[in-house]
Amino acid sequence: MKPLLLWALLAPQDPPPLPPPAPPVGPPAQSTSAPSPPAAPPVPVRRDPVFDACLAKIRPLAAARGITADSFDRLTADLAPDLSVLDLLDAQPEFTTPLWDYLAGLVDDQRVADGRAQLDLHRDLLATVGTQSGVDPATVVAVWGVESDYGRVSGKRPLLVSLSTLSCFGRRQSFFRGELLSLLGLLQSGDLRDPNLTGSWAGAFGHTQFMPSTYARIAVDQDGDGRRDLVDSIPDALGSTAAYLQRAGWRSGEPWGYEVKLPPGFDASLAGRTKRRPLSDWLARGVARADGGALITADTPAALLLPTGAQGPAFLVFRNYDAIYAYNAAESYALAIALLSDRLRGGAGLLTPWPTDDPGLSRVQRKQLQMLLLARGHAIGAADGMIGTNTRRAIQAEQQALGLLPADGRAGQKILTALERAGPPVAPPKSPP
Repeated sequence: MKPLLLWALLAPQDPPPLPPPAPPVGPPAQSTSAPSPPAAPPVPVRRDPVFDACLAKIRPLAAARGITADSFDRLTADLAPDLSVLDLLDAQPEFTTPLWDYLAGLVDDQRVADGRAQLDLHRDLLATVGTQSGVDPATVVAVWGVESDYGRVSGKRPLLVSLSTLSCFGRRQSFFRGELLSLLGLLQSGDLRDPNLTGSWAGAFGHTQFMPSTYARIAVDQDGDGRRDLVDSIPDALGSTAAYLQRAGWRSGEPWGYEVKLPPGFDASLAGRTKRRPLSDWLARGVARADGGALITADTPAALLLPTGAQGPAFLVFRNYDAIYAYNAAESYALAIALLSDRLRGGAGLLTPWPTDDPGLSRVQRKQLQMLLLARGHAIGAADGMIGTNTRRAIQAEQQALGLLPADGRAGQKILTALERAGPPVAPPKSPP
């Protein structure tokens, strides 16, 4: 599972297809014109011999997985590689975005309000899922919110194209071949029915962005219709998400962790997700909850996280944090799920500020920034809250014009505040007639 690159998923929508012509009424009219010349034969699609050779090598691997030759040929016949996905292999936001920017967009007031509405709407379903798995509703809904904004943004790249390309080009080909074979199996079995299914560039799809192999192993038929459908069935998606966390070691009734405060002079080298100590040891070292609340049983193994150093927020994390981390192995991702789940339970958010003088922007603030850029004449497209290349270039131009350093094109509080203060651009004086 991978949380989506939201700013990379927007693409112009294709126009709707034209309706078919109405059938003729009455006998056909007699033509008096010369017969039309025969239509030119269709130009054959130019094939990629390297790609075709790769698919030929995958074909017997598919057969060994129980995928029939007819299914394989039907599902791969018209595929052509999309090499643009290779550029995204090393550009995941969990590893390339400052943590305060990453979390500002994922754990904002809008996502919290929407998540609380989903908790209320699906109260009975989530109660059933919680009874079956032991995973609390807020955590399940937090995964849904981070992965696809509650089903609104699930990816626009054709899965078969992306996975077949990554199976034949670039690094990690063996991994992606396994995912391609799992996807073919799901299509053949009928769990998935649309071969043109879309998702993220790496092959994750559905409400909570399962990879095909995870889907095949863990997905559940929560709504009881005979299919495991994580694309169109919210019950199946939420039930499967809880099942995943349960299998990853979730412990019912325990917290994922707490924000904590450190004593002066604390040894930051003790931090790290795998550096477990009994909670009593951390207490003896002067670590305490940031909100002053009580901690759980003193012999519980806990790790200390300092994701932005000793001057930023600190967290003690327990076994349930590891279960979240297993969903997508990135510290920033796991913190997004954990912190959003706290907000969904009614928490107020972090008490310690991030160690930056230029905090990140919520999605609402990103839209505000884009509207200011549009008002100043920058052709960035719609004000959609997605910070893409055109928006970054416009920000950089304004940073240079306003003397803001570094002029790096980053969307932060400083450029938003500066543009709000600057107001609309002054039109040049008109020349006298």
